[in-house]
Amino acid sequence: MQEEKNVYYIAIETGEIMRNPTVSPWNFKIYATDEEITSLRELFDANYSVEVANFLRAHIPYREYHKDTENDQYDAHLRKVYQTIYELGDEEAKQHIREMGDF
Repeated sequence: MQEEKNVYYIAIETGEIMRNPTVSPWNFKIYATDEEITSLRELFDANYSVEVANFLRAHIPYREYHKDTENDQYDAHLRKVYQTIYELGDEEAKQHIREMGDF
């Protein structure tokens, strides 16, 4: 038996996953199971943790952005977020991500 997919609205900047499109501004509409939403939430949570590390790193003046593993981790998580949204998204979400390129 296949698990039912529900409609969710995703706000990339804030990491919000909403069931109601009128609660807050959103970027993408997706269809996902509870398990898929849990995985997406874990990706957003991981990126939040990396953001905190990046904030702390920003106060170290001699460390360059392009030689920073925290930034690499953030970029990798964000790519996974977009890949997941592409896989679960409606056609408009898929088209937008295709137009972004690099995904």
